[in-house]
Amino acid sequence: MKITLKELKKQTRDIEKLIVESVDLSLYIAHARIDGEERVIAEDENKILKRRNLLEMKRVLKTVAGCEILLRQRSAYDEMVGHNHSTAANTLEISLGDAPLPEWLN
Repeated sequence: MKITLKELKKQTRDIEKLIVESVDLSLYIAHARIDGEERVIAEDENKILKRRNLLEMKRVLKTVAGCEILLRQRSAYDEMVGHNHSTAANTLEISLGDAPLPEWLN
């Protein structure tokens, strides 16, 4: 399920956290966790929010809400080396914080 930036701005109190997922070397897609459900963030009805720069993604998300932002990285290492650990996800989540960006980064 997806949610647009416009809709997300209306629900700032309901947002538990924002998650930026690294899907490729320099491609990031954002998700919002609202009421325990993760939703993909879209710029409008037809275009998913994606950026090639992590700082640029953080700038966009900070205009929507001031909650915690996480960076999520999923590794395909187990699959590449033939491990069959389908029950455990090889995912790393790092907090990008919830402090506002400094003026020189805006």
